[in-house]
Amino acid sequence: MNLKQTQLHILSRARDLSGRARTGVSLHCHTEHSKEMLDFLPHYADKLPIINYFWQKERANYLKREGRGIDFSTAYWSPPMSGQSVYDIEREQISKAGLESIVSVTDHDSIDACLEVNGKENNHRAPISLEWTVPFDDGYFHVGVHNLPKDRAVELTKTLLEYTFGENPTDEKLTEMFAMLAEMPGVLIILNHPIWDIELFGAERHEALLKEFVRRHGRWIHAFEVNGFRSWSENKRVIEMAEALGMPLATGGDRHGCKPNTVINLTNADTFEEFANEIRVEKRSEIVLMPEYEQPLHSRQMQSFSEILKHYPDFQEGRQKWFERVYFDTGDGHGLRSRSSHGWVFGGPAWLRAAVCTLGFFGSPAMRPFFRLTRKRKDRVPKDAAKTRFETVDMGELPASISSDTVSQN
Repeated sequence: MNLKQTQLHILSRARDLSGRARTGVSLHCHTEHSKEMLDFLPHYADKLPIINYFWQKERANYLKREGRGIDFSTAYWSPPMSGQSVYDIEREQISKAGLESIVSVTDHDSIDACLEVNGKENNHRAPISLEWTVPFDDGYFHVGVHNLPKDRAVELTKTLLEYTFGENPTDEKLTEMFAMLAEMPGVLIILNHPIWDIELFGAERHEALLKEFVRRHGRWIHAFEVNGFRSWSENKRVIEMAEALGMPLATGGDRHGCKPNTVINLTNADTFEEFANEIRVEKRSEIVLMPEYEQPLHSRQMQSFSEILKHYPDFQEGRQKWFERVYFDTGDGHGLRSRSSHGWVFGGPAWLRAAVCTLGFFGSPAMRPFFRLTRKRKDRVPKDAAKTRFETVDMGELPASISSDTVSQN
């Protein structure tokens, strides 16, 4: 199957891309303003070698000491980098490729970093955006909402978050939210990492939920995301699903650490509004997998963990150590506080310091050959997009095109 909606390029080495496009667009970046929930931690701690031993031991000790299990439902951490630092790193990578840059920062349910960056940078190249958490049935999805009107951004964000955190997020209300966004021609709505089982439901159940979400609300979605921190096999499936639905693709790097996004968009547009029009109205896109995307995903994830857990002495006070950037409610009546507020000076108990060191080691360049050897064949990134075989996906009862005429005409 040849791709009709999207041109895909896979780079094996850094290249000057000025012959292909005028502008590179980096979407989906996280900064210190992003609250990253820790409710997934027990699931992964049980699976990681070495760390699972320490985790099980601590969980048993905590239960014995406190009489209850550890509650991660409200705990969160924040990435180390400021909004301006993230913006500058993304712009630098794009500039090295010979392109002008547009960078859209999307923290979880927050536009604070965008407002800071927007105070210095041109709004047309540094749009106000967020990664919106969208409750749906018994699960939820992450939706990239890019380029909110500057004069209404705070008000619109408040409205979106009232839906997210409200007591009764109905389907009718969600339709109202999407319709509101679709009325704004420059706004781009992207379904981020659509196949990722973010709820930990299991792949089959999540895919059923995804198809139902697309059936009910797909007409408001302008593109599916090819995500820089998801595997090639998963992104390939996203590409195939998008093609089956007649939908273009957009990239999103989903960076949380210090390295730039491993995927970008190409365009001849000068402004984000023009870029959004290419996807929304013309229904076409051009995307690039940068050379770093070829590195094994688990290696890059571990490298990101090591950056997140790193000590940054040049940062502002209260943000230098990783445990100053982790917030947890111990049930002592003080609510959510950073772990440093609980008397941690050297990084917590010995078992946790050992776990942090383990993650740092796995994230080092020395471990990359190991991850290459253990990578599944289906997750090896192809060298040539033109020679890559994409399958025709059966989307069941979903229509061949889910785009609404109303949205297309905006």
